[in-house]
Amino acid sequence: MLDLAFVRANLPQVEEKLRARGADALLADFEYLDRERRTAITKAETLKAQRNALSAEFGKLKREGADTSEISDKSNVLKEETEILERAALMLDDKLRDLLVALPNLPQDSVPEGKSEHDNVCFKTVGHPPSLGFPAKPHWELGVDLGILDFDRAAKISGSRFVVHFGSGARLERALANFMLDLHTREHGYAEVLPPTMVNSKSLFGTGQLPKFAEDLFHCDDKGSYTPGEFQDSDHWLIPTAEVPVTNLFRDETIDLTKGPISFCAYTSCYRSEAGSYGKDVRGMIRQHQFQKVELVKFTKPEDSTAQHEQLTRDAETVLERLNLPYRRMLLCTGDMGFSSSKTYDLEVWLPGQQTYREISSCSNFESFQARRANIRYKEPGAKKSEFVHTLNGSGLAVGRTYLAILENYQQPDGSIRVPEVLIPYMHGETVISKQSLGRAL
Repeated sequence: MLDLAFVRANLPQVEEKLRARGADALLADFEYLDRERRTAITKAETLKAQRNALSAEFGKLKREGADTSEISDKSNVLKEETEILERAALMLDDKLRDLLVALPNLPQDSVPEGKSEHDNVCFKTVGHPPSLGFPAKPHWELGVDLGILDFDRAAKISGSRFVVHFGSGARLERALANFMLDLHTREHGYAEVLPPTMVNSKSLFGTGQLPKFAEDLFHCDDKGSYTPGEFQDSDHWLIPTAEVPVTNLFRDETIDLTKGPISFCAYTSCYRSEAGSYGKDVRGMIRQHQFQKVELVKFTKPEDSTAQHEQLTRDAETVLERLNLPYRRMLLCTGDMGFSSSKTYDLEVWLPGQQTYREISSCSNFESFQARRANIRYKEPGAKKSEFVHTLNGSGLAVGRTYLAILENYQQPDGSIRVPEVLIPYMHGETVISKQSLGRAL
């Protein structure tokens, strides 16, 4: 959430930044609401002062035995007028807060302007698409033929956009998660955390999913239906990413950053309705309702967040490089960034079976946007006031998309899959994934 005082003091700049995101119209009523709110508060304070003066005079006249009825009537009128103004100020304050809550974060100056993914900028490309020497198959054909992926049985038990993993396929998913967690905790300095995968609406408000993106989430009705604008601490939602519970670990807290940034990694299942993607990527594992992901989350001082954003992105890139998967880093334009982000890098992995790059990680700096919504602060030693932290996160990586990237990049002419060298110990020495026998141990 943007700071009210900052928006008021820098309105032209804020409007320009929001215009670059296609959201400038959201500020149309800001000046009016802000002016009327401050006017109501000022008038109420003036009337309170007048009423206090009358109270002093009332006391004097009463001690003298004089008639106080006229002053009493004036005081009652002032009280009623003050209460009307205070109610108006509260109503305007709510409208102003609703307006601020709906505003996306402001893009950093280094973010290129643009309207869609077509305006994103390629920051760098690492590796080269493999020359397979035969027509590449997509992962949904490879996995089904090998007997390690089953979309039909998943649809039978859960509906569309789910998958069942069998045998070496299930082991590969687990191997990838363990490899990523080991890399980030042993080499990159992250502390592993296993958070709940159900959160309350206060948590989703804190990271920016609510109220704007409710339709993209799965809400549990055990506490009744969701009322837009009401953020509870006892209702339940399935998490769309571990960013939500991990960031909210410190909601309403002042944390210690004297020893440097706090860095967490978490492996969880994630759940998304994909409400805005009907008809897109319906085949395979690109857009599933349930998927697994290793998430990286950082809490930093404002002056450290730019460097930590670069470091977090490098940590995610290292996973792709250790797996020898070709990828590119894209700098997202203003029109393609997420609601809460001030700057985002997308990592896109090459998929031979689809002859395209696909997003496998988004690494974002949110600056103080989430911290202000979730009230996460830090305090310098000796400082009088606490400040909002900067939060960052990124996938390190999306396990399912890494899985399908391995199937497509490591496929062999006979349809089997070579296991990347770094994963062989996690696969208990298995070097090639061949056709599986359903329900029988390998």
